[in-house]
Amino acid sequence: MRKAVIIPSYKAAETLPGVIESLPKKLARDKGIAIIVNDCSPDRTGEVAEDLAKSHRHVEVVHHEQNRGYGGALKTGLAHGYELGFDVFPIVHSDGQYAPELAIELCAPIERGETEIVQGSRMKGGGAREGGMPYFSRYLPNKILTTIENVAFGTHVAEFHSGYMIFSRRLLEMVPYQKLQDNYNFDAEMMIMAHLCGVPIIEEPIPTRYDESTSSLRPIPYGLNVLRMIVRHQLGHYRQLLDEHTAATGQHDIV
Repeated sequence: MRKAVIIPSYKAAETLPGVIESLPKKLARDKGIAIIVNDCSPDRTGEVAEDLAKSHRHVEVVHHEQNRGYGGALKTGLAHGYELGFDVFPIVHSDGQYAPELAIELCAPIERGETEIVQGSRMKGGGAREGGMPYFSRYLPNKILTTIENVAFGTHVAEFHSGYMIFSRRLLEMVPYQKLQDNYNFDAEMMIMAHLCGVPIIEEPIPTRYDESTSSLRPIPYGLNVLRMIVRHQLGHYRQLLDEHTAATGQHDIV
């Protein structure tokens, strides 16, 4: 399966080169690509990305003329990779918080036909605490929100809030991902959609290199939006999106 690594990028001029250099060499050898989506970053992210594309044949850059948010950048990268015919889409953050060198390894459950979605989990295996995730501001709220979400969605995952996601081409066809939120809740909504489709969510433990200074996520607005996401689920919003998508495309759930 050919892989397109999607790298949503905002204010990442300093960290982006290290992320590209840390990607597995196997990506380029197997004719995979890394798609950097410059989300109208006000710093030199766009220029750095273009320089990386010039020096690395397997790197492509897409620029947003307006900032669309994390989820919006992912939608652009996923759509671009899909149009180019790739099969698996690992999401790697431009700040290097999640280990880029694992981008190919984490695709294995999809390649084995076990699932259409994989999450690199910081909670599974203890990576979050070992990586220095602040206990009261990030770790504890993560655990509390995940517990609430598992009850609300009927899932049994270790966390809903890791951004190290891997999606298959089939999943992009099964769910209306372009209609999901443009913020950091995009990942959790993809997990909800996969669960509603009967797709098992496979979690693989990952190390965490936590640096709060590089994170642009604001915990309180994020947490409030998680609660809104739960309300939407209870009101049938996500099931309705799936039903409309199935009617429009003919794609069917696994169950």
